[in-house]
Amino acid sequence: MIKEKEQNISHQEAVCINESIPTHPWYHNLKYLAAGIIFGIIFVKAEVISWFRIQEMFRLQSFHMYGIIGSAVLVGMISVWLIKKLNIKTVYGEPIRIAPKKFNKGQIYGGLIFGFGWAITGACPGPLFAQIGTGALAVSVTLLSAIAGTWVYGYFRDKLPH
Repeated sequence: MIKEKEQNISHQEAVCINESIPTHPWYHNLKYLAAGIIFGIIFVKAEVISWFRIQEMFRLQSFHMYGIIGSAVLVGMISVWLIKKLNIKTVYGEPIRIAPKKFNKGQIYGGLIFGFGWAITGACPGPLFAQIGTGALAVSVTLLSAIAGTWVYGYFRDKLPH
């Protein structure tokens, strides 16, 4: 049934299939937990979760965060290029398809809202969990707000200009 659905979708559309029945044992998720813990430690050590570092970035007072973000963008660009060039597959042998994306003005509005929220709270979604893990429990309000914002977007998505 899934194969039939995939064949009916044009190649320009993104294919997103949510499996209702897990195909792997629960303990396979432990690798994601381990990766998350390592990622959080790296965030803490690199001061990516530091509210002061984020404020320095938005005030154009330090290159620290721009260097980290620029490095991530460069690694991402090279990784996507390699995936396309070498036809790399997932660990389960599935082909990786990156759907072409069209630009629209909603991306500007979304980016501005995201940036303002990042500047005000001193956190973007990635470091939220690391900040909470270091004991900054006030960031829980930011996490709940991010979840609420995601829900609101999902609720109004069909009515928004895309």
